[in-house]
Amino acid sequence: MALDSAEKKEIISKFARGEQDTGSTEVQVALITKRIEMLTEHLQTNKKDHSSRLGLLKLVGQRRRLMRYLKNTDISRWHVIKDELNLRN
Repeated sequence: MALDSAEKKEIISKFARGEQDTGSTEVQVALITKRIEMLTEHLQTNKKDHSSRLGLLKLVGQRRRLMRYLKNTDISRWHVIKDELNLRN
């Protein structure tokens, strides 16, 4: 369940800080959030897919670590990304 390139480019262009920015923390968090949403929808219909559930938990942990890093380095960017993606603390 990978993102198609059009969705990925759209997310990158929305959250990128510069022209060639594809790996900043904000972009990574936005891409992971989209993958989490897709996996959540998949798991609502396929309740016994435990390997996808494990992947979902790993993605949630990775996003949590990235958000913690962003909060410790630049709190204003953390607030912006949290509000735009509707994330809880």
